[in-house]
Amino acid sequence: FLNSMLTNDLTKIPDGAAQYSMLCNDTGGVIDDLIVYRNSESDFFIVPNASNTSAVVADLQAHAPGGITVTNLHNEFGVIALQGPMAAKVLAHFGLQIEIDYMAFTYVSIAGCEVIVCRTGYTGEYGFEVLPKWSQALTVWDALVQQVEANEGLICGLGARDTLRTEMGYPLHGHELSLEISPIMASASWAVGWNKEAFQGSEALREQKETGVPRRLVALKSLDRGIPRPDMHVLFEGAEVGIVTSGTFSPSLKCGIALALVNSNFKVGQLLELDVRGRTSKVEIVKLPFMPSHVR
Repeated sequence: FLNSMLTNDLTKIPDGAAQYSMLCNDTGGVIDDLIVYRNSESDFFIVPNASNTSAVVADLQAHAPGGITVTNLHNEFGVIALQGPMAAKVLAHFGLQIEIDYMAFTYVSIAGCEVIVCRTGYTGEYGFEVLPKWSQALTVWDALVQQVEANEGLICGLGARDTLRTEMGYPLHGHELSLEISPIMASASWAVGWNKEAFQGSEALREQKETGVPRRLVALKSLDRGIPRPDMHVLFEGAEVGIVTSGTFSPSLKCGIALALVNSNFKVGQLLELDVRGRTSKVEIVKLPFMPSHVR
């Protein structure tokens, strides 16, 4: 059932592994991007974006055949991202020598609480995501924070995560993905199982792959002091050719960076401009990621 709903091919992962995928509508728009975790051939759990949980559950429940149960556990779990080169050392304090591959998961105990530990994240760094039951989330959080601070780590919020995921070129629903922006437009066709049988939205996506799309996601690097921000217009010779979907100052590169949907004829190396509150700022189309990945 899930393989007929989601874009990626779930037959490619074994028990105890996870996979990045998307749930599309019939026109190829993205209801949400998500991580699917396989417990067994008949038992999967899905972590969507929190704000899209209801939409994902509703769509899966609407299409689930008899014998398939879709349960909304959104209010029963928390998610704590433990990211960076010291992540394994922090978990080791709890007696956990977690040697699992990237995109795999296991069940362990932290501070007396049973949790799911996944070798996943959305920062581009080596790390884990810890899923405690909501009733025990504060206990697990406090235990992890104590060890993070003991190892000179920092507590940060979604703003910092957003900067890191932008540096990696990871799409965020509502920005690079939406009901109007397909995986093809978002340059995320790698998350589509093209060789599997039909799935929700596959006909529209195959047509887009065959005929092309008017705009695609690209990476932009500022060539001056301008800082790209979402919804800024991308210009070429004064004409609007795209829109910024995510933009920020990169602490790693010490310059402005952006993800933008631009006309499909523009390529890496070409120079464009941004409309920054009435003045122009020069940018270059560059390859992603902006920073090397350290997830493995």
